[in-house]
Amino acid sequence: MCAWAIVALTLLISWEVFSRYVFHAPHAWVFDASTMLYGLLFMMAGAYTLAHAGHVRGDVLYGFFPVRLQAAIDLVLYFVFFIPGIAAMVWAGWTFAVESWAINEHSSVTVDGPPVYPFKFVIPAAGALVLLQGVFEIVRCIRCLKDGKWPRRSTDVEEVDVDKLKEMVHVSDADIAALDKYVAPDESQSDHHPKREPQP
Repeated sequence: MCAWAIVALTLLISWEVFSRYVFHAPHAWVFDASTMLYGLLFMMAGAYTLAHAGHVRGDVLYGFFPVRLQAAIDLVLYFVFFIPGIAAMVWAGWTFAVESWAINEHSSVTVDGPPVYPFKFVIPAAGALVLLQGVFEIVRCIRCLKDGKWPRRSTDVEEVDVDKLKEMVHVSDADIAALDKYVAPDESQSDHHPKREPQP
């Protein structure tokens, strides 16, 4: 849902550029609004990135460990560092947002800047989503310790692996070659049946 902020940000910047250079009427608040929209995208992508194992991690030796040892290390680190750190972020973010709302805080970057408190509520919301995803990651670790393999992650888009696809549908290269005569034109008969010229 938050991905629609990309569309809003694109339209906002495009309209501002058009307004600035065509109508000579720039709007100072657009800078603040674009920063907030970008911040919304950045913050709300945290849980999604964690779900797809996209966060940067320094695993020089980790990748060589057995999967159960990997899961045990992850499980300990989630409880020791992840949960306390993200919980602190949610708590602090909520405090900042409530205080900002109480004083009706507005941006001071530009004159008559837009309100800041709605954007500050994104901080605890994003943290809560990351914390929720962290719970699912802990469940993955427990399942890996039990089954001896990592549960498969959901993916939006995967590259098509032709060999895996052939294996999945039980088709061999010989089967594909046998079907080619029904799909591909027979070049040996191309001289006897020349292509017709397109009509004007």
